Amino acid sequence: MDQRRDNLAQWAVAMIRQHSEFNVTAEMDMVSGDASFRRYFRLRCFNHSWIAVDAPADKEDNPRFVRIAQAWHKHDVAVPKVLAHDFDQGFMLLEDFGDQMLWPALHADGVSATAVQHLYQQAIDQLLHIQELPTTDLPVYDAALLDQEMALFRDWLCVQQLGMTLSSAEEQLLADTFALLKANALAQPVVAVHRDYHSRNLMLRADGSLGVIDFQDAVAGPVTYDLVSLLRDCYVRWPTSLVDELAAYYWEQARPQGIYLGEWNQFQRDFDFMGMQRHLKAAGIFARLNLRDGKSGYLADIPNTCQYLLDISGRYEECTAFHQWLADVFIPQLDTLPSAGADQRRDSSAE
Repeated sequence: MDQRRDNLAQWAVAMIRQHSEFNVTAEMDMVSGDASFRRYFRLRCFNHSWIAVDAPADKEDNPRFVRIAQAWHKHDVAVPKVLAHDFDQGFMLLEDFGDQMLWPALHADGVSATAVQHLYQQAIDQLLHIQELPTTDLPVYDAALLDQEMALFRDWLCVQQLGMTLSSAEEQLLADTFALLKANALAQPVVAVHRDYHSRNLMLRADGSLGVIDFQDAVAGPVTYDLVSLLRDCYVRWPTSLVDELAAYYWEQARPQGIYLGEWNQFQRDFDFMGMQRHLKAAGIFARLNLRDGKSGYLADIPNTCQYLLDISGRYEECTAFHQWLADVFIPQLDTLPSAGADQRRDSSAE
């Protein structure tokens, strides 16, 4: 028996009946769970549907979710409308954006390169709109948070998952690399940052537009963070030529809008260094999800994520030692990763 699910269903039905004329029943279909403690369910009535969210109040910051959702919706960002909430119980009722993520649309049989590029351009257009939002009410993506995130790579992936014993020289190498990436991130223009802006957190709605979900961890931070999350997605790898073309598409629009005023060479460096910071964080989180939370499915995403680190670090003289360590010491250790389990996970907000 799932008492929370039953309570959520009864509450959601009461809210729907209170705010509409639909005589919906308390029958819910599981939509997904994700890397947090949230669970999502769908209620239907005729051709209408709603999303009921179970987000335990002692584990999730639901007031923050609602505050950001309402603020972004007010500024015409395509986030689900919050129809009702009960903070004490940890329940929310949201507008339903459907169940078509961007990720499968990008990989559908027969999808053309032109269609893929168009979808990513839509995502970039939406991102630029997010980056125009006020940041005054968002937490700052500060030095402490950047350090905390990169430490996940060392602590959870290298030491705990792979069982590596790092020498003092290796510890110093990682510290120097982290400091380099942190300094670059803190020097970038500050905008509203979604923090998980990628193909499994963007929904392809019935009208062909994109909807944005899992925005509750938004911060005020580096301008390239969400773009690199989108284009160097941990769950997929695109040709360098496509990534460069889409990054240029962003840069060409961001400059006249005053979002990013730097030249192309500086933008490329900012984009690359931000990507390394994010991939260090994500690889560490994937290991933590396996070891701490029993979600072994995320192990399969570690090699692709770490390959980005290897590829990009090789482009910069400042990262030569780190690149060599990755190639000679770290990457071979990934062969010891256990096979990803068949556990059920929601491919979205792990990062």
